[in-house]
Amino acid sequence: MREYSLPPLVDPVYEGGLADSVYETAAREPGLPQLARREEGAGGLRDGAWRPMTAAAFRNEVLALAKGLLADGIRFGEPVAVMARTSYEWTLFSYALWSVGARVVTVYPTSSPDQVRRILASSGACAIVVENEQHAMTLGSACGTLPSLRRVWQLDTGCVAKLTSAGTPVADEEVHRHRRAVTPDSTAALIYTSGTTGPPRGCVITHANLAVECDTLLKGWRQLMAEPGEQPAILAFLPMCHVYGLMVSVLCLRGGVLLGHQSDPAPEALLPALASFRPTCVFAVPYIFERIFARARRAAEEQGRLRLFEQAVRTAEQYAEAAEQRALGTGPGPGPALRVRRALADRLVYRRIRAVLGGRTRNVVSGGSTLSRELGLVFSGAGITVYDGYGLTETTAAVTAQPPERPRFGTVGRPLPGTSLHIARDGEVWVRGRTICAGYVAGAADEGPRPDGWLATGDVGYLDDGYLVITGRKKDVIVTSGGETVAPLVLEERLRAHPLVSQALVVGEDRPYIAALVTLDPDALEHWQRYGRTGRGSGYGQGNVHGRSIGEELRREIDRAVAAANSAVSRAESIRAFRILSEEFSVDNGMMTPSLKLRRGAIVRMYAAEIDELYA
Repeated sequence: MREYSLPPLVDPVYEGGLADSVYETAAREPGLPQLARREEGAGGLRDGAWRPMTAAAFRNEVLALAKGLLADGIRFGEPVAVMARTSYEWTLFSYALWSVGARVVTVYPTSSPDQVRRILASSGACAIVVENEQHAMTLGSACGTLPSLRRVWQLDTGCVAKLTSAGTPVADEEVHRHRRAVTPDSTAALIYTSGTTGPPRGCVITHANLAVECDTLLKGWRQLMAEPGEQPAILAFLPMCHVYGLMVSVLCLRGGVLLGHQSDPAPEALLPALASFRPTCVFAVPYIFERIFARARRAAEEQGRLRLFEQAVRTAEQYAEAAEQRALGTGPGPGPALRVRRALADRLVYRRIRAVLGGRTRNVVSGGSTLSRELGLVFSGAGITVYDGYGLTETTAAVTAQPPERPRFGTVGRPLPGTSLHIARDGEVWVRGRTICAGYVAGAADEGPRPDGWLATGDVGYLDDGYLVITGRKKDVIVTSGGETVAPLVLEERLRAHPLVSQALVVGEDRPYIAALVTLDPDALEHWQRYGRTGRGSGYGQGNVHGRSIGEELRREIDRAVAAANSAVSRAESIRAFRILSEEFSVDNGMMTPSLKLRRGAIVRMYAAEIDELYA
């Protein structure tokens, strides 16, 4: 199968813009809890309670800020940048800007001065919202060559209140006049790619792109977001400067979903927020689910229940696989004995995993990269079905999703209704549909969608009964000096499945064999040293972790992880050597994008000497 498509679920958007939903919802259901904001508690925001905000109250704050923007000189169609972590204010500013017909320009809060300068220059931003003094200093290092930048607003110095006060004399009708002038083809956002394989590119996302994306998901998947009769509640913690995070915010406000915000996505801050907010559905990236599983495993081992946990994991995989076969019409489903084992494991193990997400979540959405089939089965068997999807900034987030009640784990689902997939002769995935962006900011003529509407994604994969399987990035495919072609994704996913491994990067371009760079999870390493069956109290006299000695037992443990990864590929594709690095790849050290993808080129350059040693 080389091409697959599904008919659209929703009609095209013929008029209006994204801000209209805020005003329409407030007029229709003024008392609907639309957002939830955390109050300051004794231990800071982490301990604070969530306070609901009605649709009418949010509409009033959007309108007041929009008036302030007009009073401060923002005009229809002008680009305004936002450089901040995910927050209520991010959502407030985006809807206020859309209310006056302005364009939102996304800037990652971790951007360097040079990155900020390039984005503001290419977008022609006339103003920028920054979160704090640190961001203001980054901007100050870049803005000397930005003549179009007229305004800088800083969130932690009260810019929202100041703008709201300045807008008091402006008539409400002035905002509505601007809002009514917005058309579906108007640009809503200039969203910059995360720069996995090169400099970020600004994608022109229209109001119609975001509206169709969110309306399709609400029409076809809303029943998965909450139990019948319950208002869905979603905690936004993905970066809103990324298309995935921004789409989640728009989806909530178009669909009457209760929306909360969590600025810090690190597990130690996110997990308490999930427990207190108690979402009915979670939108995340595979990294979050991998960390949740790893923490659950460590907790079980600390309590002396590791064997029970591992038995429950096997039961979950078997149960989910049998249920998957029944849903797809290829098997009878779980048998009586398996159902009994699962019920017992649910009481002893699974309910603890569900409690990490607040206890109400039964379905989650994973995007940004592919979740492994094994982990998808485990979560599903534990009562949390993972609906894996696939998309790009250029496709306004998801372009595929698992069908309701029929997920096929290890794939990224089928095309969204109204979208077509095509597999080119070289295996590259092409997509076409109404959510494809209008082009790039100052893009070259050969970039963006082809004249016939197809967008080449740069990803390689294949179709299996309409389900898309991604096998890697076209640019990431490794060709060894012996001519072997290796897609690193499978090996890297299997390496990360080991509890000690945090990240892995497979190398071998123009080399005689495949090798890998491996980083360790610091918490898992500490836990292993304390509870490991043979590593407890061992010395660290042999081997090395990038210049730091480690125990031979630890190296044997990673050897086992490599052997498990190699079992999925041929001998010619297998990892022959590896190096354990002392530092994890992160956004802060420039080795990961803000959407938590590896910057392969940057890693290879940084560790060139270590890679050379693997082939010495």
